[in-house]
Amino acid sequence: FLTRAAAAMAANGAPVRRVMTDNAFAYRLSKAFQDALAALGAKHILIKPRHPWQNGKAERFNRTLQEGWAYRQPFTSNQARTDALQPWLNFYNNHRPHGSLGGKPPISRCNQPTD
Repeated sequence: FLTRAAAAMAANGAPVRRVMTDNAFAYRLSKAFQDALAALGAKHILIKPRHPWQNGKAERFNRTLQEGWAYRQPFTSNQARTDALQPWLNFYNNHRPHGSLGGKPPISRCNQPTD
């Protein structure tokens, strides 16, 4: 996932330089995850244990994902749920207005100069 996400972000002018995660074993002990970080040249930043607010953007996205996709409607199968994910992510990233971005979607922030 990290490699695919980083490629998509880089293609939109936002290369991955740092990856912030919680302290789950999947991040701390996974050779595949560490190899992906190394291949990207990205620094791994761990939040403090039991401090999810330190990764607030990811936590908020997880909540939005649950409310907007996972629990919004009953799915008849796991495949139906999986099939609904990509269209929802496309809407979220390319069309859904975000209050923190002045009503613009996240894609509007790509290829923008940074201060």
